[in-house]
Amino acid sequence: MTNVPTVKLNNGVEMPVLGFGVFQVPDLAEAQKAVEEALATGYRLIDTAAAYQNEEAVGKAIKASSVKREDVFVTSKLWVSDFSYKRAKAGIDASLEKLGLDYMDLYLLHQPYGDTMGAWRALEEAQKAGKIRAIGVSNFYADQLKNLELTMPVKPALNQIEVNPWYQQEKEVAANQAEDVRVEAWAPFAEGQHGIFTNPLLTEIGAKYGKSAGQVILRWLIQRNITVIPKSVHQKRMAENIAVFDFELTQEEMQSIAGLDRNESQFFDHRDPKTIEQIFGSSLAAVKADEEN
Repeated sequence: MTNVPTVKLNNGVEMPVLGFGVFQVPDLAEAQKAVEEALATGYRLIDTAAAYQNEEAVGKAIKASSVKREDVFVTSKLWVSDFSYKRAKAGIDASLEKLGLDYMDLYLLHQPYGDTMGAWRALEEAQKAGKIRAIGVSNFYADQLKNLELTMPVKPALNQIEVNPWYQQEKEVAANQAEDVRVEAWAPFAEGQHGIFTNPLLTEIGAKYGKSAGQVILRWLIQRNITVIPKSVHQKRMAENIAVFDFELTQEEMQSIAGLDRNESQFFDHRDPKTIEQIFGSSLAAVKADEEN
């Protein structure tokens, strides 16, 4: 059993408000063990991606679990190397094959670069065919999201973006929510940067409720109406991260945490042309060459 509440996406599909991520867990045995323990702990939302190289481990963990497939909300993501209509169709099938599943509950465009329209068209068709229950995006800014909405028939159900106390993204969160696009936070703990787990304000608030700074962060995100996917390969932390539904932060505490915003990503600037070219340029060039041949 799990005590994690669910929320309805804009197409009526229900998903948990808190899940489990396997970002940066490329070792398949470790990833499978982590997902099996997460499911046993009560998590029902599992988030992976083609780029994480552990979809196969997630699928094996789901099969090995006593939890029914229909009770697990499985998310994966298409990488930019498959951002064209033709390659996206193959990429969707590749994710399903690696996961060993007949369908995915949510499938996202992992980044806002390259032929996002062509790839989105493939996602729309896959959703219509029953291969995906809901489709969405990741790391899209509000203008990029709006451009996709205005161009394509199906509105994204969700946008997975970086949100944590150091990078609160108030305007981006508000823009998505105004469009009835669910926001999902990755890196909620900011990779532990700037002493986030020992921050005086977060630990003080946590002490009031008998909770850790990490639990306060997760509760803060959930109360902002944001789905969150913390990750850990340690079962004790998994249990701690899911135990955030027995307390509620006051409005004053929410406002205090808002004051921690540094307005800086803990990773890279998704709008810096040089960074985009450095990280994604080779993948996008490969797609272009493939489409021309």
